[in-house]
Amino acid sequence: MPKLKRRIGLFAASFIVLNGIIGAGIFALPGELSSQAGLLGPWLILLFGAFIAMVAWCFGALASYFKTSGGPVTYASQAFGPIVGFQVGWLLYVGRATSLAANTNVLFNYAAYFWEGVNSEFSKLVLFIVIIGGLTVVNVMGIKSAMKAINLFSLLKVLPILVLILLGLPYVSPTGLLPTDFPVIDDFGTLILLILYAFVGFECVLFTTEETKNPTKTLPKALITTVVAITVVYFLIQLVYINIVTIDNNDAPLIELGRVVFGETGVSIIIITALFSIMGTATSILLTAPRLTFSLAKDGSLPQWFSRVHTKYNTPANSIIFLGVFGLLLGITGTFVYLAVASALARILAYIICILSLPIIRKKADQATRKKALKLPGGFLIPCLALLVCIVAVVYSPPQSWFYLFGFLSLGVLLYFINSRHKSEA
Repeated sequence: MPKLKRRIGLFAASFIVLNGIIGAGIFALPGELSSQAGLLGPWLILLFGAFIAMVAWCFGALASYFKTSGGPVTYASQAFGPIVGFQVGWLLYVGRATSLAANTNVLFNYAAYFWEGVNSEFSKLVLFIVIIGGLTVVNVMGIKSAMKAINLFSLLKVLPILVLILLGLPYVSPTGLLPTDFPVIDDFGTLILLILYAFVGFECVLFTTEETKNPTKTLPKALITTVVAITVVYFLIQLVYINIVTIDNNDAPLIELGRVVFGETGVSIIIITALFSIMGTATSILLTAPRLTFSLAKDGSLPQWFSRVHTKYNTPANSIIFLGVFGLLLGITGTFVYLAVASALARILAYIICILSLPIIRKKADQATRKKALKLPGGFLIPCLALLVCIVAVVYSPPQSWFYLFGFLSLGVLLYFINSRHKSEA
């Protein structure tokens, strides 16, 4: 039977983390955050970025104990049993699928500046099929093809953002650094989830453990350094935005920022950058998330159909195709905000379970594995702080996000019990 091959190094793993995080969030969040939080916005990003870095640090420590695919599924299963492991896996899978749909919806908001008809129902349907279908084919054709696309999209989206920050920083005045008073935030719960949505996605690289070179060392480095770097970038772009843009455009906020910094040419630059960024994230999702259903099927939690490897390309083709179809259906039936908050909530619930699994996995590990594993400074201080912010986010989650999540979880439970019944009858 064909097997997956270890072809992902530190550079590629960092790009997967980068594309897992930087997508629609940075291109959709600034306007909403500016209108609700004002000058407090950049500091909220810095605060929640620090908390997410702690969560990523916990995942880096967990990753240092394992060399097989599955990531969070394996962590939860080892600590709490296969049923909990499946639920964590499905939560993260739902988070990636809804993120794929949410990202593509934002892509249309930016593309509308080139072509007004892009937002018609028929045009959206056709473009959803072309974009998600095309990226699905690229990922089925092999991890090398997918990584080439991810590397290209990463460079095309990061460089313009960095230039935008460098040219925009001179516009930041001393009075534009700190808020003089605290704004009244209408929907704090949704705002928290939207900020967290801009950061979640780092865990996607853990699904590729079985295809990563020296994963116990490579994955923790890629996770921690990339999350910290992205936090700084997010902070600076929000700071520049709040000091420059006077007219908020919550659908495509960075367009006005590009116009001020680059001139009229900047509109096209930002739109193209947004398109490349979102395409890069979509490619990363279609690369990593299918490895999750692949791992669940190998463990017997999902039908074996999901674990079939393509005989020519050595990729989990069935899992990739399933995600493509699932993401397409979500994309044509949902909107960015609802999909984003559902995506964030699903992953935060999974984060809570994984953080709780860390002390159990450390205790179960043999002495040699424990000695080589990543050590967290301060003992369990970092996991406790990470757990606290996740719980706060869950408590403040709006009812609408729970409604979406319940529907997705019901589908997962149905697949799980159908598979269990089939195995018992075999």
